[in-house]
Amino acid sequence: MKVCMDTNAYSRLMRGHAPLTQLLESVDEVMVPATVLGELHAGFEMGTSREANRRQLGEFLALPGVEPVAVTPDMAERYGLLVSQLTRQGTPIPTNDIWIAASALETGARLVTYDAHFQHVHGLITLSP
Repeated sequence: MKVCMDTNAYSRLMRGHAPLTQLLESVDEVMVPATVLGELHAGFEMGTSREANRRQLGEFLALPGVEPVAVTPDMAERYGLLVSQLTRQGTPIPTNDIWIAASALETGARLVTYDAHFQHVHGLITLSP
């Protein structure tokens, strides 16, 4: 199984959330979208442990099976479709989360998140261990 990490899932993982750790130990691939990396770095810059957090993220990204995911033209097209779908449904979600959903859908991954609003994204499978 392939999973895609939301920012809040990464944060829980770094705080030692046991059910999430167990899930990640059982999957084949862990995808980390560029949008999540951006949100994490923004948080690091505003926090008091910037260097330690950067180092910890680098160690996580270096683990076998963990892959950063860049935005591709197909992902950008998926993003546009999701914005349209969510607007028509009357269920908008934050812009960065639409990019994260597009990343998960384009890579065929299940999204590990603790945000309920992702349930509005048609076809997206979420996990919240």
